[in-house]
Amino acid sequence: MKTRVLAITLLLCFVAVPAGLLAQAPGKVGIVDIQGAMLSTTEGKKAMADLQKKYQPRQLEVGKLQQDIQSLNDQLQRQAATLSEEEQRSKSRELEEKQKVLKRTTEDAQADFQVDRDEMLRRIGQKMVKVIQDYAQKNGFSLVLGSDQVPVYYADKEVDLTAEIVRLYDAANPAADAPTTGKPATTHPATPAAKPKQ
Repeated sequence: MKTRVLAITLLLCFVAVPAGLLAQAPGKVGIVDIQGAMLSTTEGKKAMADLQKKYQPRQLEVGKLQQDIQSLNDQLQRQAATLSEEEQRSKSRELEEKQKVLKRTTEDAQADFQVDRDEMLRRIGQKMVKVIQDYAQKNGFSLVLGSDQVPVYYADKEVDLTAEIVRLYDAANPAADAPTTGKPATTHPATPAAKPKQ
């Protein structure tokens, strides 16, 4: 009788423990490249294209200033032997002024672009967080991490939810007149291509 009670108790332990462990076991974990996802959505691509179009005149202005500085610098070097000291000082002052204007123009354009880009990402990000939360709850995820915010040293392809989140976002937030092809740009359009020679 004692052996039988012990056997039944052990059997109940083996049945109860796995069930208890399963109840406490963590659910699925996923990662999302949030910024990449936002810029890959139809809305993100359209918003980035609009931003680049908006800042194109300023990019052209920066390019023109760079050309002017390069031209003036070349002129100073070519004519160094033939220019008087006064002319050299005058051209050097002009070069310094243009370099200051270039620096200020570039910094202003970058700051303005960053503010607009941050606002665009904030707007899309708020909607994307809701998509991620809904997806995680419906699919049994206990944790979804942003891979662009937390260092991820290894992740199985199955835990990367970025493409699925982009698909769901686009389905929930259709953007009119969006570009259908092309990779989203992540660089600043008004950044100088090359620094002028000093």
